[in-house]
Amino acid sequence: MTHDPPGITHRNQGCVYREQLGPQAGGQSLLAYLSRRYPHSSAEQWAANVSAGLVLLDGMAASVDARLQAGMELLWLRPAWVEPAAPRWFDLVYEDDDLLAVAKPGGLPTLPGANFYQSTLLHLVQQQWSEAVPLHRLGRWTSGLVLCAKTPAARRGLLRQWSTRQVGKRYRALASGLPVWDESVVDTPIGPVTHPLLGTLHAASSRGKPACSAVTVLERRAGCFLCDVAIDTGRPHQIRIHLASVGYPLLGDPLYRNGGLPDPDSAVLPGDPGYLLHSAELRFQHPANGQSMRIDCPPPPVLCTAQESLALETALR
Repeated sequence: MTHDPPGITHRNQGCVYREQLGPQAGGQSLLAYLSRRYPHSSAEQWAANVSAGLVLLDGMAASVDARLQAGMELLWLRPAWVEPAAPRWFDLVYEDDDLLAVAKPGGLPTLPGANFYQSTLLHLVQQQWSEAVPLHRLGRWTSGLVLCAKTPAARRGLLRQWSTRQVGKRYRALASGLPVWDESVVDTPIGPVTHPLLGTLHAASSRGKPACSAVTVLERRAGCFLCDVAIDTGRPHQIRIHLASVGYPLLGDPLYRNGGLPDPDSAVLPGDPGYLLHSAELRFQHPANGQSMRIDCPPPPVLCTAQESLALETALR
């Protein structure tokens, strides 16, 4: 799934963004607040949206110089737009009354953002299970398992396990270089560092939060190696950062270089493609009955060992 084509563009039906204003908004003009709070659009674009009646305060069309008060409800009626190309499918891996595990293809965002709204795993899953909510997110180009809760009780129970590091996660990755070791534990702290486009970005940082990745080499190839990475923490981009921090960045990763830092002169963003990473296994206690659960998701062919590829070929004969 990591190397699937990017899919097709999709024109969505628009959406409504809703916010209840806090004390910090009090006294500001509507235009000043929108421009500072949501800098993805310029002041001119926000003024045009307000003039078109697309921004409401307490259900009424507002002017750009309207004075805001804490407690007001702000609505932005965003018209339909064409979302970037992305796959619009997923595979069902496991389902019961409380849980749903799906396999996300590489290229599909987990949650809305960066002009993605309906071309997201959240939207596609909720078309079939309206109450299901992903409990974690994968990077856009990371494929594999995403666990969803179908009930509030299941969500609470699983989030408790996540927060206390009781959920085991194993990923499959293809990294550049040829390490002399077969197993290694990487514990480089991860935290925000300066980025020229985003302001800050998670990367290796001595002032960051603790993180731990256990790396097992499965197969050495020409100039690269296939590995499993087990983690109990879940820092943003953890595996990409950790392998890069010890000199073995993911093969094709356009963002993180040796040392676990982004190139300061590059315009590359975290959602840009190129790396090879797959969520292959989740282990946890079922929130309803306490049963030990292990859910597996086979990796795409490029991330299979020779033995796994042979077994698959044999099974297909």
